[in-house]
Amino acid sequence: MRFEVEPIGVARTPFAAKADAPRQPRLGAVGGTLELFPGRGFEDALADLEGWDAIWVVYWMDRVQGWRPKVKPPRSRTKRGVFSTRAPHRPNPIGLSAVRLERVEGLVLHVRELDLLDGTPVLDLKPYIPWADAIPDARTGWLEREGEAAIAARPDDPGPRWHVDFAPPAEAQLGFLAEHGEALRAPIEERLALGPAPHAYRRIRRLGDGAFVLAVGAWRARFRVEGAHVVVESIESGERAETAFPLHAAFRARFATTLP
Repeated sequence: MRFEVEPIGVARTPFAAKADAPRQPRLGAVGGTLELFPGRGFEDALADLEGWDAIWVVYWMDRVQGWRPKVKPPRSRTKRGVFSTRAPHRPNPIGLSAVRLERVEGLVLHVRELDLLDGTPVLDLKPYIPWADAIPDARTGWLEREGEAAIAARPDDPGPRWHVDFAPPAEAQLGFLAEHGEALRAPIEERLALGPAPHAYRRIRRLGDGAFVLAVGAWRARFRVEGAHVVVESIESGERAETAFPLHAAFRARFATTLP
């Protein structure tokens, strides 16, 4: 038996590649839009939705190729059955995310705390109902600490955490980017807190001088490991100088950064 689905709209987000998006929607406050298609009566379908603080978004992960029975999630040191994870490589690449709804303007929903890639087909929208959808005392399988059941609505992430520090040059560069609408601190901290080792879900490579570089979108964070601390030394543009966007060109002119 086969089923056919038809998108009702498309997501518009800052995330062009899988490595750019957060691992879970609530790991970042990045905003985006869900743009529904005109001419299909969706204006009436959206009636009364704006009264909800959060909604479920059902979508099709259109850039996933193939599936794997076992995968290695970021928080696991061994492979796990794909149905016990949220990995995108599934028999049917259907995604489900709870996102914050800020407002509805016509056929455009402004949302935040999302993890969809730009251009992702949206299949359905449903309201998030806390008393029906949240199960605070639910066990969390292999993620539990020593088999202890989670007791909070959002239990602490049980994986190993590294301390992430920023050297003065990196602080200045992050400040410059933040002033120009590019917030890199949170995604850098979130990824490096998992540790400096390369992983299938992170873009880290080792440099010849003993340092490492993490790719976050079109930006690069150069860092070193000092004990249990990850020290971010500088931020660099990953764009070619001749094709750099205006912000990257301004950043290079301000900080004269070069990439190895």
